[in-house]
Formats: sequence, C-alpha cells, structure tokens
Amino acid sequence: MVGRAARYLYLARHGEASRDESELTDNGRRQAVLLGERLRRSPLTIVQHGPLPRAEQTAQLICERLDGVPLQPSALAGDYIPYLPQRDELPPESADAMLAHLSQFPPEESENGPALAQAALARFTGPVDGDEPRHELIVTHNFLIGWLVRAALEAPKWRWMGLNHANAALTVIRYAPGRPAAVLFYNDMGHLPTELRWTGFPRDLRV
Repeated sequence: MVGRAARYLYLARHGEASRDESELTDNGRRQAVLLGERLRRSPLTIVQHGPLPRAEQTAQLICERLDGVPLQPSALAGDYIPYLPQRDELPPESADAMLAHLSQFPPEESENGPALAQAALARFTGPVDGDEPRHELIVTHNFLIGWLVRAALEAPKWRWMGLNHANAALTVIRYAPGRPAAVLFYNDMGHLPTELRWTGFPRDLRV
C-alpha cells in the first residue's frame, strides 16, 4: 500500500520587472539571487515557474544557486485571474472598487483563469504519494499566490483579492496527511535588504 507524505509548497513571486514586463530589472535580478541564496540549504526537489519572462528569469537565477535542482516551466503557474466574483459575494462597501479593479485586466486573463486555477489546486496542493516529504518551489505571480493561500485557509473564493505578495518574497504552505493545510509563513522578505523590500506591492500597503 502506497503511503502519503507531507508536501511543502514554497511560493515566490518573480523579481521586480521592467515597465514593459519583458525582463527583470537590476533590482529584480538581485532579489532573485538573494532568494536563491536563502533557499540553497532547503531540500527542494524541483523548481517550477510560469511561462512569462519575468518568472522564468527569476527561476533561472534561483536555480543557479541550488545544487542540481531541476527547473520546469508550467502554464499553471502563469499570470491570470483565478476567480472572478459576482457582486453579491463581495462585501457591499468594497464591491464596486474590487470589480472596477478586476475590469482593468485583459478578458483572456479572467476567461481562462478559473480553469487554470482549479488545475493548479489539483497539481500543486495536498499531500504526496510515498513516504518522503516533498519540497517544491513555484515561481509565479501575485494572483496565484493569493489563490493558493486562500485555499489553504479555506476562505471564500473571492478572498484571493487583498492578499498581496512582494517581489521575490517567500511563502510556504504545508500539506500533511490527515491535517488541515498550514501556512508556515507568508510574504517573508527576510532575505532582502531594506531597499529591495516591498517592490511590486501597493505603496499605500507598505509598512
């Protein structure tokens, strides 16, 4: 009989990107290198990344600091809207602002996003087969990290909104057999110097 073991899902947002999002900035490259240094002693078995250049470049720089950990692209780790709420699901006092914010994104991000988001839950979450814990890193985007954290906390589907993640910050979720998912830490920037923290974060939410 095949056993079940814990999965440790490491989530990182890509480093700071250029204005046209075609590549990392100098700061973004420094952020990725420092995250790789932090993860050097972690027992990672794989690094997966979204298909966009800023995620791929971040993952490559991280992997250069790791010892033989394979690197794999995944469309499920892309940049998309994971769930588009209806007005009556949202708090009345903030529904207009939240829906107005979502309307700014390209239609394909909301049309294709929910199916990708459900597939991401199936692929990246839950305990794993076997007797050995698995540690895996996903280099992705703000929305997917919020969606996975929301799911771990069993919050309403719309609550991926408002969970903001800084560039190259780190979140870890543990999925153990017979236990609820545990968010071990969230949006951790301890590996970044002060001047590289909070990038990619709404300025009014920086503390």
